[in-house]
Amino acid sequence: NGTERVRYLVRDIYNREENVRFDSDVGEFRAVTELGRPDAEYWNGQKELLEQKRAAVDTYCRHNYGVIE
Repeated sequence: NGTERVRYLVRDIYNREENVRFDSDVGEFRAVTELGRPDAEYWNGQKELLEQKRAAVDTYCRHNYGVIE
């Protein structure tokens, strides 16, 4: 049914430029620009936040996959 390759992606954009992203395939925040580096380091240090983001692919994405179909 296609839910094997579901991905959760969060992009932090400021002034039309992506600075930080969370990708469920990577499992942590990654800085895209130098401006995003402090945020990525801070958020990666928040254990509960990382667990919540990692779980979102199952609780949000897979759960809602196919709702629109």
